[in-house]
Amino acid sequence: MCEILVARTGRHQQRYDSGFRLVAGCIPYRYRDLDGSSCKNSKKAVEVLMINSPSGPGLLFPKGGWENDETVQEAALREAIEEAGVRGKIVKFLGYYEFKSKTHQDEYSPEGWCRAAMFAMLVEEELRSWPEQNTRSRKWLTVSEAANSCRHPWMRDALIGGFSDEMTTSGGSEAV
Repeated sequence: MCEILVARTGRHQQRYDSGFRLVAGCIPYRYRDLDGSSCKNSKKAVEVLMINSPSGPGLLFPKGGWENDETVQEAALREAIEEAGVRGKIVKFLGYYEFKSKTHQDEYSPEGWCRAAMFAMLVEEELRSWPEQNTRSRKWLTVSEAANSCRHPWMRDALIGGFSDEMTTSGGSEAV
């Protein structure tokens, strides 16, 4: 049976707080074996999944509006499916990040201010088709490659804060 996934659109359920549009996102990650072995204790490198933006250069992590009928974690997981075509589990809250959107001003946030709740998400499934695959491509990168490719400084801050240098290699534990 084929599951059909559709991206949510519109702002009728969008959450706001004190002039900020509330946004949820995640940094999808996986472990890659460094020594070609699939042993549990083998050295592993962390790779993060980034996506392109149809509105400009540089790479991003999946994020989007947090809606009234979902928790912030559910919104982050939904955005990962819609924008990057991956499913997984939230492992860690990375923090709140404020930024000004150039494309999303409205009556509740006329200056376009947004507050994003960002999470680390361990990828469990990479989908062959996903809602935004016609407008977005995805790319696995090392943490340092991703830091150099981030379009937005606040996303780079979330990445570096959540995936510090000593966490780029591991024995494969789920804790980031």
